[in-house]
Amino acid sequence: MIPTRMTRPAPLAALVVLAAAASAVWAQPAAHDGMSHDAMPVEAHEMDHSAHEPDIDAERDAAPANHAAHDMMPAPADSSNLRDPHAYAGGYDFSQLPMKHEGGELRHGLLLVDRLEAVRTDGDYAAAYDLQGSYGGDIDRIVLKGEGEHDDGDLVDARTELLWSRAVAPYWNMQGGARQDGGEGPDRTWLAFGVQGLAPYWFEVDVTVYAGESGRTALNLEAEYDLLLTQKLILQPRIEADFYGKDDADRGLGSGLSGLAAGLRLRYEIRREFAPYVGVEWEGAFGGTADYAREAGLDTRETAVVAGIRFWF
Repeated sequence: MIPTRMTRPAPLAALVVLAAAASAVWAQPAAHDGMSHDAMPVEAHEMDHSAHEPDIDAERDAAPANHAAHDMMPAPADSSNLRDPHAYAGGYDFSQLPMKHEGGELRHGLLLVDRLEAVRTDGDYAAAYDLQGSYGGDIDRIVLKGEGEHDDGDLVDARTELLWSRAVAPYWNMQGGARQDGGEGPDRTWLAFGVQGLAPYWFEVDVTVYAGESGRTALNLEAEYDLLLTQKLILQPRIEADFYGKDDADRGLGSGLSGLAAGLRLRYEIRREFAPYVGVEWEGAFGGTADYAREAGLDTRETAVVAGIRFWF
């Protein structure tokens, strides 16, 4: 009976062994998943990182080969095959012409006749002009100014100035030279010094002081503004005042404010260089000048209708 009892437990032991083996097989992946990075074998750790790290030695060995390939690149094309800079010049070669490196080296001239008009007052007709010419560069130039009035074929009043003009700021010029007065009475010669330019808000301003013989002094102020009603229709208000330091009875001029003129002209620019206009102007004499006018039987205040042309070239 003993052998019989000894053979029965054998299947049970085999089942126990198989269960333990199965448990070990199922538990092994879970244990691997839960294993920390530090617990991994050193060889496996190094193997994983070596798969991602660049091979520095291999790149260093390949660098000379890259430089050699760069040195073997083709050279630039021959400059003789480039486009001719005069290809579109119509056969002309401008390389021999002198080039101006500074704008101030250029010379140009301008003549502006701001007013050339017929003047109609109460029972009288006259003609007046106001012009300015210049020649030179952007910095220095010679300027000629002239204005006057004709009445019954006679030159009643004339003022001519020859000035040297120099730009001292954007839109502003300092001017100096001489002035010559003509017309009725003796001629007068003056030294002139002034400033001319474009004030803020586009007012054209001309201020000049004069020194003459026998201690005579004078001051002239002019200002005008172009108001664009359209691109071609322009309204121009203008004002001018003259002051003298002492009386000049021979020419009918008194000290202080001598004369004041204010006008309004409407012009139509057929072209920028040519524009007819019509307008009205008021003129008055003051102080000693008004006294001289009364003695000569002249009006001290008058309003005139004007019509003329403005042009420049």
